[in-house]
Amino acid sequence: MNNLPPPGSHVHLIAICGVGMASLAGLLQSRGYRVTGSDQSVYPPMSTYLQGIGIPILSGYSEEHLKPRPDLVVIGNAISRNNPEADAVLGLGIPYISFPQALGLFLIQSRTSLVVAGTHGKTTTSALAAWVLARAGLDPGFFIGGVPLNFSSGWNPGSGDCVVLEGDEYDSAFFDKGPKFLHYRPYNVILTSVEFDHADIYRDLDHLKDAFRRLVELIPSSGCLLACNDYAAVREVVGVARCRLLYYGSETSADWTANNIALRDGKSLFEPFYRGRSDGVVELGLIGRHNVQNALAVYAIGKELGIDRDKLRDGLATFAGVKRRQEIKGNIGGVLVMDDFAHHPTAVKETLSAVKEAYPGRRLWAVFEPRSNTSRRKIFEQEFAQTLALADRIVVAGLHQPEKVPAPERLSVEKVVQAINGGGERRAVAIEKADAIASYVAANAAPNDIVVVMSNGGFDGVQDKILQALA
Repeated sequence: MNNLPPPGSHVHLIAICGVGMASLAGLLQSRGYRVTGSDQSVYPPMSTYLQGIGIPILSGYSEEHLKPRPDLVVIGNAISRNNPEADAVLGLGIPYISFPQALGLFLIQSRTSLVVAGTHGKTTTSALAAWVLARAGLDPGFFIGGVPLNFSSGWNPGSGDCVVLEGDEYDSAFFDKGPKFLHYRPYNVILTSVEFDHADIYRDLDHLKDAFRRLVELIPSSGCLLACNDYAAVREVVGVARCRLLYYGSETSADWTANNIALRDGKSLFEPFYRGRSDGVVELGLIGRHNVQNALAVYAIGKELGIDRDKLRDGLATFAGVKRRQEIKGNIGGVLVMDDFAHHPTAVKETLSAVKEAYPGRRLWAVFEPRSNTSRRKIFEQEFAQTLALADRIVVAGLHQPEKVPAPERLSVEKVVQAINGGGERRAVAIEKADAIASYVAANAAPNDIVVVMSNGGFDGVQDKILQALA
């Protein structure tokens, strides 16, 4: 579907309560469309967000939800072919598209897209890019899979020529198994990393690399690809690029490097170097060397877009971060509780390393929930043990919905804990449920401890439960 329905048309979203789909509903409403949606899992925070902006949510899936007949249906990637409502859409001949197709149609349109892709760092990097462009006066459109703290939501139609998109490699819909980012008309791309993930849809790393190659092949020769050459797989996939290619990272062969990194008062200072020449000191309101790398990428792409150095520095210095990315939830009795989205071994390692470096001398707790499709599998059993062992005390929760992973493929929480405790010291424990985890942490934490909770889902509100138990 290439024709934009006129404002006032009725657009119906199946699986509306997903984070991306709910944000799309808000975007469509802001564009003047009448929006409805359905979902079998109607729960906060997205249900309250949708109700707050006056978008009705129909519970469950049924052909009855298509009366009166909508002008267009957006089908989320959580919906399978045998879903009764989706089947009715096909049977009735109602026009339908996927979520990423909708972003191309309603948000990107004829504008220039900046796509941030990669296994790690997409949300923070795309949020930072959107903020830097906004502070520079470019009023970008953007769509991000998180809530940047500088903005009221993860989306904005914008009036400027540039649109910033978090480029997800997950599949688009049951009728389109290609990755979402292929629909985002990439012109400028930041490629942060390529490591194996999404074991439910990708067979292995080579299969995943093919997806990123397809993204690189779509960039026109007049566009720009900024790629992190710290990853061998990144260096492989960018070989098909026909556009301007720049590397960033810690390798001395990179075009852009971050030198003289220092941490001060919860902030990071560094000097962006372009081919050996310093561009002066830059301040970033985030901790961690991985966030310095994310900021370096945004600084470099900003230079490519012609943004003045002082405006780039201002944007980086005033960036407040993203919800659920090293987000401080509270401090009770001297125990600091932090929430983070980390769910891949590399992300867990970067998060814990960043906190240890930013808060030297404090005892660090890691509370981890294996929730993502990959972390619930035993693929990274050894790697999770190694990365979680960076903390002083470790709590590993039970697998979220273990029945959705075949028993021979499941991660063993007990084996992860045993591997950490291999030296005889009982630093790690396995505790199944959030309430028991909160009680354990509150009973054993001491003033000056830092508790980092890591999950890519709600984790049954364990962050708040820990704070309540501490109180």
